Amino acid sequence: MTIYEDKTFDEERALYGSDDIVVVNCRFDGPADGESAMKESRNITVKNSYFNLRYPFWHDEDVHIEDSAMTELCRAALWYSNNIKIENTKMHGIKGLRECHDIEIKNCDIVSPEFGWSDTGVTMTDSSAESEYFMMRSSGLKFENVSMKGKYSFQYISDAEFVNCNFDTKDAFWHAKNVVVRDSRVKGEYLAWYCENVVFENCTIIGTQPLCYCRNLKLVNCRMEEADLSFEKSEVDADIVGGIISIKNPKSGIIRVQQVDEVIMDDPEAEGKIELY
Repeated sequence: MTIYEDKTFDEERALYGSDDIVVVNCRFDGPADGESAMKESRNITVKNSYFNLRYPFWHDEDVHIEDSAMTELCRAALWYSNNIKIENTKMHGIKGLRECHDIEIKNCDIVSPEFGWSDTGVTMTDSSAESEYFMMRSSGLKFENVSMKGKYSFQYISDAEFVNCNFDTKDAFWHAKNVVVRDSRVKGEYLAWYCENVVFENCTIIGTQPLCYCRNLKLVNCRMEEADLSFEKSEVDADIVGGIISIKNPKSGIIRVQQVDEVIMDDPEAEGKIELY
């Protein structure tokens, strides 16, 4: 094991190809403005360190980062890497995580447009995120107690579970497949169009024109606020607590709701049923 402590690195590929290293209280910053500090490395532990340069963790294996900070200048921090654990860390560079596998993120602050593209096996807990196109085309996601703000989130994801989350988003879950959202609040326009095999359970859904063009959509004990023109062209089985503004042309299935202000059925192919209880 090699330990680097209280050092500053700014050169190109400063620790390239390292194996079994511990980096403590170090800075990756300086006038040389070098990239790819730990590219092609393995068995890396990083603690209390500061990253202000681009592409520090590419093509890496077995990475553990804790109590650290990645600035806005730390672009594309983790790409093409496997077996990653990140704790108590600020991830503030654009495109912070991409094409990675087996990732655990805990108690992190993420401010990163286009974060999390094409990843597999991502567990995220007790964290917050601001992003656009968050987690696009990723699979095997398990999120708990995560708050997220930003447009176009979770598009084209698959095989995912979200528990006790708070999402303030728009055009979220488009084309998503095999997803469960439980005990969560989802606010935003045009939720989950074109999704397949998606379940919302004990959720509050807020916003206009949600859940259209869906296949095998299920809602269990959910509330819907500010929701007009809902379920258009969708195959749906829904239990809605309280009322809804309007339902439009559900393709098939049944929607059980306590109150609906308007039902629009002007498509002869719309065969969905609305049941008041």
